Amino acid sequence: MNRDELLRALRALEVQGVEYALIGATAMGFHGLIRATEAVDLVIRATPDNVARLPRALQAAYPDDPNVEDIRAEDLLGDHPAVRYYPLNGEIFFRHPDPTRRRRKLRDDRGPNLRAEGVRVRLITPRALYHIKKASVRPLDQRDAAALRERFQLGDD
Repeated sequence: MNRDELLRALRALEVQGVEYALIGATAMGFHGLIRATEAVDLVIRATPDNVARLPRALQAAYPDDPNVEDIRAEDLLGDHPAVRYYPLNGEIFFRHPDPTRRRRKLRDDRGPNLRAEGVRVRLITPRALYHIKKASVRPLDQRDAAALRERFQLGDD
């Protein structure tokens, strides 16, 4: 996903009041560790009101996309919430559970709010991102975890 597309989507989330935090490689980029990625990974506060705002935000960002209607609240409110959304340009939004968070609140892991071209960008902390990456079995995520550990001098606490 290119920068303009990312900011359009994040602006729509902000306008609709969706509580989210960027995770994954996109968040790493905002923390200063750049690597190529096609996916934008988001953690979304799993409350009925917040989840109801997500499709409205995506519909505002992608008004001609009928796939927004496939996003269902039940998919985001269960024990293993996950939704993949493919905007018409073929790029990916992916909301997945953070296996390290369990029942902790999203705000506990939220890092700084940045502004990019007037759009608020919500991130999780480098430490929380490190734990997500470290818990993954993908070799790429393991390399990301190592880069985060080194850059931010993180331990396994």
